[in-house]
Amino acid sequence: MSPSLSVVADNDLAARVETVGERVRRLQAEARQLAKDHVRSLSAAILGAEALAADIAGGGEAYPPGIRDLARRFAEDVRARVQTLDAINARQ
Repeated sequence: MSPSLSVVADNDLAARVETVGERVRRLQAEARQLAKDHVRSLSAAILGAEALAADIAGGGEAYPPGIRDLARRFAEDVRARVQTLDAINARQ
């Protein structure tokens, strides 16, 4: 007679294996988070440009009037744009 064979299931290993569907969901969640972070970086960069534009707008006679006016309008408009970006980003 041959010796008996026994099969030992490693249920812990099966529990740790990620299915394709789980991996897809995980990667999609990571991509969404990275996109949110990227939009936050855009908002921060725009706010930095706003500060620069405000400096130029208030820079006096060193800057040509047309440039001061464009910088002033940019600084006034950009805050609303950043708020819109942040609101849309928060919805996702």
